[in-house]
Amino acid sequence: MPLRNRVRPDGEIIETPERGAWMGNRGGCFHTPARTLAPRRRWAGRAWLVCRLEFRGRHRVVMRPGRYTELFFLDEATALAAGHRPCAECRRADFDRFVSSWTRAGLSSERPRAADIDRTLHAERGAVTGAFAPLAAKSPVAGMMLLANGCFWLVAPAPSAGNGDGEGPLVARPWSPSGYGAPVQLARLTSPRLLTPQSSVRTIAAGYRPEMHPSALAP
Repeated sequence: MPLRNRVRPDGEIIETPERGAWMGNRGGCFHTPARTLAPRRRWAGRAWLVCRLEFRGRHRVVMRPGRYTELFFLDEATALAAGHRPCAECRRADFDRFVSSWTRAGLSSERPRAADIDRTLHAERGAVTGAFAPLAAKSPVAGMMLLANGCFWLVAPAPSAGNGDGEGPLVARPWSPSGYGAPVQLARLTSPRLLTPQSSVRTIAAGYRPEMHPSALAP
């Protein structure tokens, strides 16, 4: 039976048999000895990471009692939308690229520490502020979509991601735990709501390119 440890772009954690291409965590342990999520807890600290599945031959027992809660993501774009950032250990080169783009975006006057980034993102995460709670309860998974630059939006009434350039038609791809569907054209809204934290959006705009599932580029 699959565990409830797969993350959607809106930050909700679901149970699904598909395994993601990336692993991560939310700062510590928030699961029970029975390997279920603790009631009303979806994070344990401000450092929300997205990590490689393999690193230096290390092996982990998923949701081991007392250890951090392992989470899995379809791709990095999904993880960034949910409020995570690249791990500074197993993904050092990607973390450095993220920090460089963060600085170019004007989010810091000098190279920030990981803790500085975590503090900023933590204040913007919908999963912390409660902004995602009604959405997670109402929206079907099939309603989530990915836009070209890897940023997710809430396009009434379902979450979606897209080019976000404000020009032309809004073209997006439906999200599912196994990949993205064919592109669809959406009516442009006067005030679409971003799911991806604002600081991550600015970092992407400044040059950071999140990894996306191959289906995001399919015809």
